[in-house]
Amino acid sequence: MIKIIALGGSNSKNSINKKLAVYAANQIANAEVTVVDLNELDLPMFGMDEEIANGIPDNVHKLNRLIAATDGLVISLAEHNGCYSVAFKNAYDWLSRIDGKVWQNKPMLLMGTSPGVRGAQTVLGIALAGFPRLGGNIAADFSFPSFDDNFSDQDGIVNSELKEVFDSKVELFVNSL
Repeated sequence: MIKIIALGGSNSKNSINKKLAVYAANQIANAEVTVVDLNELDLPMFGMDEEIANGIPDNVHKLNRLIAATDGLVISLAEHNGCYSVAFKNAYDWLSRIDGKVWQNKPMLLMGTSPGVRGAQTVLGIALAGFPRLGGNIAADFSFPSFDDNFSDQDGIVNSELKEVFDSKVELFVNSL
């Protein structure tokens, strides 16, 4: 059984990025999918004063161990003003305090989606440039535009051209596991 983490880089209760990450992870045959919800981590805002006073939160250590025990990561990033969401960046910053190789060289399907036509391309560009320096083994990346027009909770990706590209990206990811 392949162990996969699905993480949506948003703290929205109705995160479209969480939906996309979970959908993608569930397309992988024989996968045991663990969904990481940033809301459930309940992390204090990262800062050196916080770390000195209270140490690294237990939930960060748990997430780090979860990453270590997985075969691959499916991450879909929300884009807030062209950058990571605060919730994602906070978890990412905390993880980097345990190990500079945050992603532990695990194969990764890196995605982003938005309601708009750019499909989180700006934040994906930032992650594509930065994640490899921090242990990101990006097997494939995928920008999914106009989420509300191209995704259905019942049917998944409904745009046939996007579905074809998506399927090829999932295949690249699976082949890297």
